[in-house]
Amino acid sequence: MSADIQHVDTDQPGGLRPEPRPKLHQRISPVLIFVIISTLIFSLIIAWQWYDTRNQIAGLQHELAKRLAEADAAGKESRNLSTEATEAGRRTETKLSLLEAKLAESQSQQLALEALYQELTRNRDEATLEEVEQLLLIANQQLQLASNVKAALIAMQEADARLQRIDRPQLSPLRKILAKDMDILKAAPYVDTVGISMRLDSLAAAVDRLPLAMEFRPPETRPSPSQISATENVWLKFAREAWEDVKRLVRIQNMDKPDVALLSPSQAYFLRENLKLRLLSARHALHARDGPSFKADINASMDWINRYYDTGSESVANMLEALHQLQDSEIGVELPRISASLDAVRNYRLAHDRGNR
Repeated sequence: MSADIQHVDTDQPGGLRPEPRPKLHQRISPVLIFVIISTLIFSLIIAWQWYDTRNQIAGLQHELAKRLAEADAAGKESRNLSTEATEAGRRTETKLSLLEAKLAESQSQQLALEALYQELTRNRDEATLEEVEQLLLIANQQLQLASNVKAALIAMQEADARLQRIDRPQLSPLRKILAKDMDILKAAPYVDTVGISMRLDSLAAAVDRLPLAMEFRPPETRPSPSQISATENVWLKFAREAWEDVKRLVRIQNMDKPDVALLSPSQAYFLRENLKLRLLSARHALHARDGPSFKADINASMDWINRYYDTGSESVANMLEALHQLQDSEIGVELPRISASLDAVRNYRLAHDRGNR
């Protein structure tokens, strides 16, 4: 029978016995047990979630504290950087002010330098034009006095180089005139005046070493030692030497020019001096571009040498050959003038000076 059925106890008064109490596991229902187990499981889950959440919150707090510390350090560094930037800005402003002051000073100095440069440029142009005029004067003197075309051409080329360094369009007509005169000089026949003058000087210096015709002596003929016999006695040797001495007392000579002039020492001295004067006169005629006088002096010098000097001597022959070469030189060439260039430079200087005033 079921436990819910009540049993009647006859031993008890009233005829009924008390119902016995059920056991604990008999008294708890399965639903309650499920509820309790579910509650325990839920509580464990809640406790585990609470613990995990607490750990996460602690980690987050730690991370937040770390981030806050880093943010605080970054803020401090930012403040330091901001302070340094502010200080750098102030220094930059100070430097900028100094630079502006220096820029203003440099601009004023630049203006002063430009003004000074303009003044120096004008002075340099004037000095260059003056140098060009002096060079053209030198070239003109070389042509008129020394007849030295080469030196005049060099002076004019230097003057043109000075004008080229100025590099002004206004100087183009002046340079064209200068180039035209240089072309005329280049086309002129060249006479080596300096070389001819130096040759005449060397010939005049060599006059004292020329042998005169009257000083010529035939070579002495002496018997060679091979012709003397070793066995010759003393008397024969003495007789032969005496005969040689007698033969030297009288000399017979065949002369190609029987009219050799015999000059006294004073006459020989004046002959040499007059020959030197003739050569120096030829040099003077060379510088004066006097062709007839130059040839006359050269011919007179050659005539005196052929008449009074030993033409068989090597030094005399060399001098005659040099005089023949000089005789063929054409020195009477009329040289062109460079007055156009000189006048152009002077006119330009006058116009330049008026423009500056």
